Amino acid sequence: MMPTRVCILLLIVTVGASLTHAQSSANLPAAPAPAAAQAASIRGVVVSKEGEVYEGVRIMLSSAGTVQSCQTSNAGEFVFEQVAPGPYTLTFASQGFKTQTVSGELSPGQALTLPNVVLGFKESVSEVRVSAESQELIADQQIHLEEQQRVLGLLPNYYVNYDRNPVPLTTKQKFKLAWHSNIDPFNWLMNAGFSGYQQATNSFKGYGQGMQGYGKRMGANTADGFFSDMIGGAILPSLFHQDPRYFYKGTGTIRSRIGYALANTVVCKGDNMRWQFDYSGILGGLAAGGISNLYYPDNERSDAVVTFEGAGIGLAGAAVQNLFQEFLIKKLTPHAGRQSTP
Repeated sequence: MMPTRVCILLLIVTVGASLTHAQSSANLPAAPAPAAAQAASIRGVVVSKEGEVYEGVRIMLSSAGTVQSCQTSNAGEFVFEQVAPGPYTLTFASQGFKTQTVSGELSPGQALTLPNVVLGFKESVSEVRVSAESQELIADQQIHLEEQQRVLGLLPNYYVNYDRNPVPLTTKQKFKLAWHSNIDPFNWLMNAGFSGYQQATNSFKGYGQGMQGYGKRMGANTADGFFSDMIGGAILPSLFHQDPRYFYKGTGTIRSRIGYALANTVVCKGDNMRWQFDYSGILGGLAAGGISNLYYPDNERSDAVVTFEGAGIGLAGAAVQNLFQEFLIKKLTPHAGRQSTP
């Protein structure tokens, strides 16, 4: 066994060595810690194709498994701070515009300024369904415009449609248009003047002279116009589902417009807005001519042959009238125009 002094001496040496080692270890420099990743940033401006800035565009940033979002300022600007380096995706979205996506990769500490981000309008296809009620309202608007059409501001020009998007008339509207045409004051003045001319030339001698003769002529001319408009412009068009109006073309070559005007003497648009044979106009002319025999003087009444001849003359007159409508009347009608009723 060691002596007690030796043991104490060894213990002192051991403790001293340990303290010296610990002190020397504490004086050594610490090992460097791993460097922290430096955050990056992204900024930019959202504009239109014309360069106008867009405010309130929503932007979503996807980076390192996280998602951030912001909106553009009133100057169209946006900024994302503290973005992790690496791949990123920006998504730009706003109502009425095409969604835009921008992708890239950020370096540590990079302050990225993107080129102007351009948003284009979204292309959408709208389906417009026109109900019977709304179609009737549109037709009412068209009739209202037609009833303001007067050649040289005087002569009514009701039965011509200048609208780019015409709609068919209801039965009620066909009768309404015919009635307004008949009660137009200028038509009464024309009948009065024509009756005076017949009185002066002693046409329809069976009516006689004086106020009684003039009244009969005035009544016959008024009846002619009434039956012609009502039968050819309302009754038969309602039965055959046809439109009694002339639809102004106004475009194309002169030759095509002449052909269009002449063809409209024997064809018309149906209520389905497709072209078809004009039963209403042709039969209406024959019917009005036949009815006139009921109130014409006996010696002035026509047989069937003369009635058909009169209808033929009426078609020729309609052809001339259509040519005037296509090339001249519009220029002389102050309120005529190619309206496009919504």
